[in-house]
Amino acid sequence: MRIALFITCLNDALFPDAGKATVALLERLGVEVDFPMAQTCCGQMHYNTGYPADAAALAGSFAAAFAGYEYVVAPSGSCAAMVRDIHPRIVPDATVPRVFELSEFLIDVLGVEDVGAYFPHKVTYHPTCHSLRLLNVGDRPLRLLRAVAGLELEDLPGAQECCGFGGTFSLKNPDVSTAMGADKVANAVSTGAQYLVAADNSCLMHIGGLAQRSGAPIRTIHLAEVLAATRSA
Repeated sequence: MRIALFITCLNDALFPDAGKATVALLERLGVEVDFPMAQTCCGQMHYNTGYPADAAALAGSFAAAFAGYEYVVAPSGSCAAMVRDIHPRIVPDATVPRVFELSEFLIDVLGVEDVGAYFPHKVTYHPTCHSLRLLNVGDRPLRLLRAVAGLELEDLPGAQECCGFGGTFSLKNPDVSTAMGADKVANAVSTGAQYLVAADNSCLMHIGGLAQRSGAPIRTIHLAEVLAATRSA
């Protein structure tokens, strides 16, 4: 199978390890991964901030960059949701390829839950808002984590509550955003987990920054990095 990787702006600029882990994982499962160099931002920030024309231009560019691919995989529920839910509204005549968040692709398309990962740590999982409410990924990430050898999964109190990042929401409402993030950090720490896992580095950046500044004894890690880890890594 041949797919295209949509890396997303945040991963490309700040969290390249999540993208590398996605490629390593998919190739280990026998998937050929292409990286269309013409890809750029999905336009989510523009759309959410009141610039629909700019977002529409980026949506058109996205459709052109990924034309010809049956599957496009993104290590981000947020950006995958933007493409699937918003792009057809702002560019009705654009052909949107089949875009999947990573856990959706692994379970729904490849039909695998045990990806051969090994991660001997106690973790808890935060279901990000877009993956939970727009993509409806459900328990797919949890099923993948439960199949990881050596991993101990702890339930996160208040898991379905927003972490407070929300892209530009955190800039417009910093005090509320910080308070929500602090609650998420406290809940994660209460589980005794060493790592908080999520499928969006935007949320992990927010939670991880608050955890680091407060000295909380927990680290953040992207789902792809956990699933790409093996005994030999």
